[in-house]
Amino acid sequence: MRTQVVIIGGGPSGLLLGQLLHRKGIEAVVLERKTRDYVLGRIRAGVLETGLVRLMEEAGVSDRLHREGFVHDGTQIAWDGGMFHIDFKQLTGTPVVVYGQTEVTRDLYDAREAAGAQTIFEVEDVVIHDADSDRPHVTYTRAGQGRRIDCDFVAGCDGFHGISRQTIPLDVRREYEKTYPFGWLGILSETPPVHEELIYTSSDRGFALCSMRNANLSRYYIQCALSDHTSDWTDAAFWDELRRRLPEDVADRLVTGPSIEKSIAPLRSFVTEPMRWGRLFLCGDAAHIVPPTGAKGLNTAASDVQYLYNGLVQYYRDKDSEGIDRYSEKALLRVWKAERFSWWFSGLLHRYPHQSPFDLKMQKADIAFLRDNESQQRAFAENYVGLPY
Repeated sequence: MRTQVVIIGGGPSGLLLGQLLHRKGIEAVVLERKTRDYVLGRIRAGVLETGLVRLMEEAGVSDRLHREGFVHDGTQIAWDGGMFHIDFKQLTGTPVVVYGQTEVTRDLYDAREAAGAQTIFEVEDVVIHDADSDRPHVTYTRAGQGRRIDCDFVAGCDGFHGISRQTIPLDVRREYEKTYPFGWLGILSETPPVHEELIYTSSDRGFALCSMRNANLSRYYIQCALSDHTSDWTDAAFWDELRRRLPEDVADRLVTGPSIEKSIAPLRSFVTEPMRWGRLFLCGDAAHIVPPTGAKGLNTAASDVQYLYNGLVQYYRDKDSEGIDRYSEKALLRVWKAERFSWWFSGLLHRYPHQSPFDLKMQKADIAFLRDNESQQRAFAENYVGLPY
């Protein structure tokens, strides 16, 4: 088989890249290790920057997003028993949209099937060959049979544990990582959200987040120890701890119910450089991870897709390699800014082991400065709604 672009990974970044390329007449085959149902069973955050919304529009998959998504003009920060609002629309003229990542992925799969574009599921033993040459190819096994795809380019959209990043030799890539000394215990419940906007909470007991998927599906998180397991937390214990971390008036409005999903996620910051090696390009979690505090994971992957998509269109349409030659440089410039925001916002709201009384006072002063200073709020809002591509 031959195609122009092989996309490894059938998650949202790989699917978005494939759909955008398809609409420009560039052929791409998507290889996915799992089944479609498995991919759609993953529960992920869904705060979309305007840049991602515009890419979904360009890909022709934004109808349901605009119909069912929740436009949020701001967010709430709770601390010291009170709460203040940061108005994105007033400060930047730009909102965000709450629309689940699962729904983004579903829309992209539906569009890909309707277009007749090829997605190959349940592939194993994927290997990228000759990525540093002008004739790369990819081999894989499916149903016990070995197969090969020749291509012009390979896009590695297969996540942190995928094979794409590992294909780049160790003497070429450099990795930067920070692990955080806590995790997020999250539950999904069929209950109405406690507030119309997200509430980020800093308390003496630790961080908490109140978010939503739709009008009757809520997502809540609390900071927990890395040694915790979901079996350590009954639903009742989770709700009791969440109430303790929220302002009293918010806790009183909280509607609780059985969890339909419960998980613990560790927090990590990770970047690999470069994001290109020959004809191989890394996108999304294959190249970088951010803590979920600033809702930058999917959105940073989308900015990677935007740079790579435009570079490939420029290459095929204009015979100009400038876009793909500068892909890694452009992507990393924005990635590190997103990493900085996620790292700072995590440090603002969480409790860290061994914080001194001085450290805690500085943390509270930092939150107070955000509450009281419009310039700081504007900087926060600009980062949260998404820096320009």
